[in-house]
Amino acid sequence: MDAAAHTAYTGISIQVSLSGYSFKLQGGSSSGWLGAERLFTTPEFQRRYDVVEISLLTPKVALVPDAFLDPAAARQALEEVASLSEGDFVETVPVPSLASVLVYSNSIGESLSRVLAQTVLPASGVPVRVLPEMYYLLQELECMTEYNKVVASWHAGWLHLVIAQGKSLRLANTFAAPDFTTAEYFLFLGLKQLQLNPEVTTVCFRTPLEPEHEMSLYRYFKAVVQL
Repeated sequence: MDAAAHTAYTGISIQVSLSGYSFKLQGGSSSGWLGAERLFTTPEFQRRYDVVEISLLTPKVALVPDAFLDPAAARQALEEVASLSEGDFVETVPVPSLASVLVYSNSIGESLSRVLAQTVLPASGVPVRVLPEMYYLLQELECMTEYNKVVASWHAGWLHLVIAQGKSLRLANTFAAPDFTTAEYFLFLGLKQLQLNPEVTTVCFRTPLEPEHEMSLYRYFKAVVQL
């Protein structure tokens, strides 16, 4: 291992889907979507970081208020909103800012996220936990200052969408969206149901946006931000 691998860099955020991964360096560059064959030749993965975040774009998620979740019934709570197979492993992670628990399953038929967790390490050398993309969408709300808050991710046929007004979470859900036009449909449907005007709203995407998709959003929103 070379000297660079022993140096702790600031932070890296990696998003994983069934068809590959993307990463962003804190205060630096982003990769766009890459295929799994690039994993062991990506120089950024040969370093250690102060902060490592790895998210999986799993549609199998449900946000449940603390008061309504019986830990023994977590699987049942997730089955009410997501299609689970018998062998799917169900986990939970607290979201204290919303007094809620995110129930999820990372069982979507991929192994890339687990390999990345063993490859891209924090300074401690202990692999980080792979969390659902929805968890990080919800975390972004705490950093946003505008009243209308819209945060989304889209890739590999799923739109992950969070909408809040002030400190009130209004929507946190995933939608089957095989193309970006369908993703936009669900985005605007959510805004319409909540009576939010896109012309005075900034939409933020955590996943990379193709230039034509970004321009399409600019036609309707006050601003488009790639986080």
